[in-house]
This record gives sequence, structure tokens and C-alpha cells, in this order.
Amino acid sequence: MSEIIEKYQRRFAEFFGAERAFAFWKGRVALYAILKAMGIGPGDEIILPGYTCVMNVNPIKYLGAKPVYVDIEPVTFNIDVNLLREKISPRTKVIIAQHTYGYPCDMDAVMEIAGEKGIVVVEDCCLALGSKYKGRMVGTFGKAAYFSSQWNKPYTTGLGGMVITSDSELAGKIQSLCESWMRRPSSGEIFMLWAQLAVYRLFIYPRTTAFAQNVFRYLTKKGAVVGSSGTNEFRPVMAEDFFKSISGVQARSGLRQLEKLSDNIKHRKEMALLYEKLLKQRGWSIPKFDSSGSDPVLVRYPLRIDGKSEALEKAAGKGIELGSWFECPLHPIETPLEVYNYMHGSCPQAEIAARQVVNLPLHPRVDEKIARKTVEFVTGFKQA
Repeated sequence: MSEIIEKYQRRFAEFFGAERAFAFWKGRVALYAILKAMGIGPGDEIILPGYTCVMNVNPIKYLGAKPVYVDIEPVTFNIDVNLLREKISPRTKVIIAQHTYGYPCDMDAVMEIAGEKGIVVVEDCCLALGSKYKGRMVGTFGKAAYFSSQWNKPYTTGLGGMVITSDSELAGKIQSLCESWMRRPSSGEIFMLWAQLAVYRLFIYPRTTAFAQNVFRYLTKKGAVVGSSGTNEFRPVMAEDFFKSISGVQARSGLRQLEKLSDNIKHRKEMALLYEKLLKQRGWSIPKFDSSGSDPVLVRYPLRIDGKSEALEKAAGKGIELGSWFECPLHPIETPLEVYNYMHGSCPQAEIAARQVVNLPLHPRVDEKIARKTVEFVTGFKQA
């Protein structure tokens, strides 16, 4: 492993006060490493919210385990802890606590229930870098946590994933996995990713995002760029080169992003407050989020509207950056739900949210002018 990757891992661990960090090509590879190191296999059950990305489910299926979905509560879009116990069986090995959009899960309840049953908790922090629950950073409650630095995450290295853990036994097993059979990205993949990062830094701004995303998805299908999700990942069969390490290009980018992380977090909080203020001025009600024990750092600002499809289509034409997370219980809309053990109607709150929720940008390239334009556009639709 190169010195720059080791440095990136060390700095990331230090940010959380964790003992170890392990960097990977993608966030889903990070989750796979955790589950594989825990010995998850056929017959095991993994609990997670029924409002997530299918790429979170693939590592579970790759190992022959079964995903078990719990519905969400409607304000934070996180797993409804009141429904958690009824989903636990003798085969349950792990609960994945996803901090959706950056809102922290009710970790007291999750840890209590898991402790009663002897179940391991893994935190999904892909959307929640820097969020705190009762003064403590999310990602430090469970046995391990994983993160993503893909294009639209709290910060980007193009692609990228990270595991943190302070469990020495688990860390040793992940280290052994990495040393024994983790592949390196090819020189072609590294070059394409470097080029894509350069284009992103120069040209991707809120007004160009929708167009860029459409072009990027087209080129991904053609194999002309390194995409976050290939077409082969919409079926639960692991590609031969799936378990792949991070590159030096990503690690260098990650180190630069870590240096700017405090400013990034501050900006996101300020923009979230601005959206709330502007929406209230236009008569929109803001769902009451009990923040007494939480300090969220949102990756994007979620809103429920009527006419989601129309809004997304019109936003693209007007140069408005409007996100569609999540398009269905296992985002994106192309996901064959039944293949991933999801039965329609099993998570009704998640299905309603998927029909209603759009999200507004909070990243460092968003300023007050863009926020006002975005709110003016989105309030042209009816609040759901």
C-alpha cells in the first residue's frame, strides 16, 4: 500500500477518534469488507431500512445472506425503531443503522435493542459525515461504520469508500482480507477517474448538474467513464474485480477534502438553515425534527412535494439542481425489487417517501443566490 493511502486512512481515523480506517474503491466495497470480516454468510439475516440504495444491499446478497427491511419514520427517514424488534429473528446477525440524508438514527434505541439480542450494529454514514448524536460523532457507536466519497456525497474523491472501527479483532480480519485478495484498480480506471475529477472541479456547478448527470449516465452505460454504478450491479452477482482498493488519486483528493471539512460542514449547516427560513417565508411547514440530542450535517435537504416527476423534469430544463433520492425503496428506479427480497407494500412509509421526496443541494458550490432560485422553483409545486 502506498504512503499516501496510509496517510489518508490515518487522517480519516483521527477525525473520528477511531483506531483504524480502511480505504476502498467504493463505499459498497467497504460494507462488503465489514460483513465478510464478520463471517456473514448463507442463512444469516441483515436488517436495514427499506429506504436505501440497492448498492447497500448488494454486499449482503453477494455473501449469500438475506436483507430484512424495516420501514422508516417520516421525519428523519431513518429506520423506525418501534418496528425493529419484530424484524429480529434467531438468524439476525447485523443491524445496519443508516443515517439518512445526514439525520442521525436514534442510536440509544438501536444500541439497546441490539445489545438485548446480541446483534452487531454497523453504521451507514455514507450521507452523514460529521453528524453528531448527543454530542458524539455518528460512526462511533457500532462495531464499525462505512462511508462513501462518491460524486454526490458529503465530499467527493470521484469514487471511494472507507471503514472505521476501534474493534481490534475486526480490524485485524479486515486487514487480512485486504492483504490476501483485494485487487488494485487498473491504470486505465485510475486515469479515467483522474480526468473525471478534473472535469468535475472545472465544470460541474448547480446549473449544469442535471445535464452532466444525464451525460455521465449515458457514458457509464457505454463504458466510457468510471461510473458509481455499472449496469451489472443491478443484479446480486458479484463481479470478479469488485473487491478493489482505493487509488492514490482518490487518497490525495480525500486528504485535500479533509483539510476543508470543517468549512464544508459549516457551509452545509448554514445553507440548511437558509432553506428552512426561505421555505417558511413562502408558507411551507417544516417537519419538526427533535434536535435536542442531534446535530445533523445534511448531505442534501429533503422536501416532500406533489408532482415529483414533473418537478425533476422541469428542474433539469431550468438549470435547477434537484435531487431524486430515493426513487424507490431500493434506489434507483431500475432496481428489480423482488430479486432483492423486497415485497411491495412491506415498507409503506418508505414507498410514500419515494413518491414524494426531492432534495435540495447543500454542497460548497451552492450560495444564497442559488438557494433562493431553488426555493422559488420548488415552492411552485404543492407541498405533500
